[in-house]
Amino acid sequence: MTIEKLDIEALLLMEKNIEAESSKGKEAQLVSELFNNLDLDEYVKEEGGIKAEASTKKKKKNKNKKKKNSLQQTDPPSIPVIDLFPSGEFPEGEIQQYKDDHLWRTTSEEKREMERLQKPIYNSLRQAAEVHRQVRKYMRTIMKPGMLMIDIVETLENNVRKLISENGLQAGIAFPTGCSLNNVAAHWTPNSGDKTVLQYDDVMKLDFGTHIDGYIVDSAFTVAFNPMFDPLLEASREATYTGIKEAGIDVRLCDVGAAIQEVMESYEVEINGKVYQVKSIRNLNGHSIGRYQIHAEKSVPNVRGGEQTKMEEGELYAIETFGSTGKGYVRDDLECSHYMKNFDVGHVPLRLPRAKQLLATINKNFSTLAFCRRYLDRIGETKYLMALKNLCDSGIIEPCPPLVDVKGSYISQFEHTILLRPTCKEIISKGDDY
Repeated sequence: MTIEKLDIEALLLMEKNIEAESSKGKEAQLVSELFNNLDLDEYVKEEGGIKAEASTKKKKKNKNKKKKNSLQQTDPPSIPVIDLFPSGEFPEGEIQQYKDDHLWRTTSEEKREMERLQKPIYNSLRQAAEVHRQVRKYMRTIMKPGMLMIDIVETLENNVRKLISENGLQAGIAFPTGCSLNNVAAHWTPNSGDKTVLQYDDVMKLDFGTHIDGYIVDSAFTVAFNPMFDPLLEASREATYTGIKEAGIDVRLCDVGAAIQEVMESYEVEINGKVYQVKSIRNLNGHSIGRYQIHAEKSVPNVRGGEQTKMEEGELYAIETFGSTGKGYVRDDLECSHYMKNFDVGHVPLRLPRAKQLLATINKNFSTLAFCRRYLDRIGETKYLMALKNLCDSGIIEPCPPLVDVKGSYISQFEHTILLRPTCKEIISKGDDY
């Protein structure tokens, strides 16, 4: 019989009897050696039995080796996310179960098989989401009043490029980093040479996207250094969580909007001694997301009375809400920085050679993903404004100017990307921060 197969309780009994006869005997020494060979970390003698925890030296070595070889992200981040997960499997987002009539999906073997077939797509989304989480975590540690807005967005975008291992249209930034301030709700990013400085009393919406093979993760949060804006931020954060909770397969989009508005407009915020009710911006929506298409066919309203259209299995959505102290209605204003090729545009004849050349550059570098002037500058384009205007006038390129509420108002935003999987709802972009 080998040492490993000896009964531990019998050994303890032998030790007790032998010690009683002779503490210095050879038998006691033998039993002691047997225990040493078993490499017991801890054993506890109790009435009626023995509790023992044993681990071999070989297992200890494996554990130490695993810890030693695990790669950790640097500060500032510099290691591509794919290197941090050598298995190629990326963290799953937060899971929420469907309600009521769709609870059966959780245990359906047919639905599980459908998910197994979609695993490569899910993994691409999760990789993009992990990049988003790590970049925004770092940005939260460095953003402070007095920074140039252009420095903030370029730092963020350079980190995305590193962590996602930017590779043309296969992996990279999904759209320009929005850093809209105060009464500007969305679609503002500094153009080259902009000298705007982030102030202590600013409310900044940081909205950026990542993608792998055109599978886009769109997520946003609001930064405000002055604590008087905390209720405004909480309003849009909780409204977004409510929208996510209500969303699901066969849920009507109008019902999601009604739930969002109810939560959003239950909040008030006091700013410089004046109390404002927080309003949902009625002409800004969440949206479905397609491959290489940030705004797909369906819109998720932020107020009641929207479309009766239903959400469907397999769809990807950006649930985003905007809370405003102004009118709750935005209009186009300020200098345009965001542009995007029309997803459904066919062949349009162009007369200007420069416009043709610029379009070829856009097709190669961005395809139907949104871009900004800084991105054109970065790839070496110069003197392109006339050609860009020509592409916009022809309907090939769609300008996306900043969206603005009344002057003096403040707007907050929170946004997550959710996936309506066959068995459950996955909040792809969810992190520890929001």
